[in-house]
Amino acid sequence: MASDTDRLAFDVFSRQCPSRSTLEHATGRWGSLTLGALYEGSLRFNELRRRVDGVSEKMLSQTLHALERDGLVLREAQPVNPPRVDYELTPFGREVTEKLLGLIRFVEGRMDDVLAARTRYDEARGGR
Repeated sequence: MASDTDRLAFDVFSRQCPSRSTLEHATGRWGSLTLGALYEGSLRFNELRRRVDGVSEKMLSQTLHALERDGLVLREAQPVNPPRVDYELTPFGREVTEKLLGLIRFVEGRMDDVLAARTRYDEARGGR
């Protein structure tokens, strides 16, 4: 029979489980794009902002803070003038990102199917 400790495993489907917020940080629009961009290597803030087209400075900053807090991203401030801050994936962040990139590549590879489905859907509802 399972002990109480065994039954207290993390469960992302429970609203109180801390894994839910980590999943949200990693799989949300800006989180997944930020992780994907950092998979290519260490980037400075503005390099990252340019790579993740459309993200605001505020959203990127919030995203990086959340990913750093969850242990997915490492922020490294260089003691130089002007100040330089680099962001890179932690080993855990790399592992998570590899899984995300699999999903991203799968979706990109099936976009013809997605676009066709959207067209069918819109046409069935009177064209949108």
